[in-house]
Amino acid sequence: MKIIAFIPSRYDSKRFPGKPLALIQGKPMIQHVHQCASDCQEVTDVYVATDDEKIFNCVRDFGGNAIMTQKRHPSGTDRIAEAAKKLSLKEDDLVVNIQGDQPVFKPSVISTLITPLVEDRRIPMGTLKFKINDKREITNANNVKVVTDANGFALFFSRSPIPYYRDKASGPIYFKHLGFYVYRMDFLMSFAALPVGRLESAEKLEQLRALENGYRIKVVETLYDSVEVDTADDIQKVEHILSK
Repeated sequence: MKIIAFIPSRYDSKRFPGKPLALIQGKPMIQHVHQCASDCQEVTDVYVATDDEKIFNCVRDFGGNAIMTQKRHPSGTDRIAEAAKKLSLKEDDLVVNIQGDQPVFKPSVISTLITPLVEDRRIPMGTLKFKINDKREITNANNVKVVTDANGFALFFSRSPIPYYRDKASGPIYFKHLGFYVYRMDFLMSFAALPVGRLESAEKLEQLRALENGYRIKVVETLYDSVEVDTADDIQKVEHILSK
C-alpha cells in the first residue's frame, strides 16, 4: 500500500491572489509546505496538484513533483482526485490531502492522520482536530469547527461555533478542524463523482459532501496546531514562528 501526499494549489485565491508563491523567509510558501510533507517518513511521494504554470514551474525549480490539473474544480479534493487518477494508484492506496496554506505543520501529524485507515480498512476517510485555546478562533469563520460522536467520527463541520452551549457555566470546549485529509483511493474517486450538495455549498467546506452522502469521516485529535495563511498579514505570523 502506497501513501501519496498531494498539495492542491491554485493561483486565483479571492482573499490572497498568488498565495502559494508568497515568500516566507525567502522561499515560496508552497516549498515550505512541500518540505513539511516530504519530512513525513510514511509518505512515499509528494505531488503538488495545480492549475497554474507559475506554480508548476516553481515546484519543478525547487526539485518537487507537480501535476497540472484543470482549472475548474469545486474543491481541493476534486483537484487531487484528478492528479491521483493520472498516477494510476491502486484502490487501497492512501491519498493524503495537505492544504497548501499550512507552511509550518509538524510532519508527525500526518502519521497521526493516517493511522486509523492503516489499522481499519473499513474507514474511507480521515482528518484532524485540535482543541481551541485561543477564544478568538471560536468565532472566526476562517477557523472551521468540528463535532464528533463517541467513536471519533464527524457529526458536522461548520464555520460557526459548534456546538452551541446554552449553559455557559458548563465549560465550553471547541475543536478546530485542521486542513489535512486522508482517503482511500477508491473512495476518493467516488467522492469526486458526487455533486456538490446543499451543505457544502452553504459552508464552502468540501468534507460536508461526504457527510451529506452518508460516508463516515474519522477525526483524530492532535496536540499540534497548524497555522494557516489566509491573508497577506498572516505571512508575518508564520515568519515569527519560523524565527523561533
